[in-house]
Amino acid sequence: LVASLPKGKGWMTEHLVYYKGCWLTAYGALKGLMFIQDHFKAQPTDIFLATFPKCGTTWLKALIFATMNRSRYDFPSHPLLSASPHDCVPFLDAYIFQNNPVSSIHSLPSPRLFATHIPYDLLPNSMISSGSRFVYICRNPKDVLVSKWVFMNKARPKELPPLSLEDAFELFCKGVSHYGPFWDHVLGYWKASLESPEKILFLKYEEMMREPFVLLKRLAEFLGQPFSLEEESDGVVHEIIRLCSFENLSSLEVNKTKVKRFSNQLVIDNCDFFRKGRVGDWENHLTKEMTERLDQITEEKLEMVLD
Repeated sequence: LVASLPKGKGWMTEHLVYYKGCWLTAYGALKGLMFIQDHFKAQPTDIFLATFPKCGTTWLKALIFATMNRSRYDFPSHPLLSASPHDCVPFLDAYIFQNNPVSSIHSLPSPRLFATHIPYDLLPNSMISSGSRFVYICRNPKDVLVSKWVFMNKARPKELPPLSLEDAFELFCKGVSHYGPFWDHVLGYWKASLESPEKILFLKYEEMMREPFVLLKRLAEFLGQPFSLEEESDGVVHEIIRLCSFENLSSLEVNKTKVKRFSNQLVIDNCDFFRKGRVGDWENHLTKEMTERLDQITEEKLEMVLD
């Protein structure tokens, strides 16, 4: 199958392959996706964090894990102080690679928390029809591009030359990036959230940064675990925000020195998941022409959907 698929230039591999409208790494993401489509059975209590890469995945993993488990762990000895958010909320395909796929995944306690970068249109039927809930977060494509370019160059094998920002920009605009095109990914989940708001919560990174208290309360409510008035007055919401903040997570030993193994081929330093964690850093990297072109593409994509 792989040999017959269209190829495009890779970001942290030599090539990406085009499968059913989506660009994927040939032997990692594609293999994981196909296994999930064939074998994964979702449960009604499952919670999935769905994101396009570099849209705030690490932060949202921490927030969801801390919110769902707040009665289980005390803050001074919280798992997030000694384990990566990627260990607490594993990527579905990476979990399948690392464990006995069928037996271990079905014996996990409920509710199961997983993350995925899979576009909405490629999700297996059981994930859509089972009643599982999805939290999706989107981000300004200009910040996504810059963050992805920096991250992928760090993860890129040493035998491949660095990917220039100009090349990354062209690939991103053409949709050739992991789980891309970016706009199709975002709009797929956005449209689904309009049709099923009780099943898909659509968040924006910039709003989460601006109003974390308000949006964490909305997130908890959506997950079926709203904060009580007592919890609010005891400062639990603020404590979760502080625990999961970029400043706190990036300063922890586990996130400064340890690595995360996603597969035999993909091992990433935990520190690479923490770059700046802020809005608008694209202004330090993109030219005026790049900015205008990305804005134009975004406008055109939105017009196509809204017309």
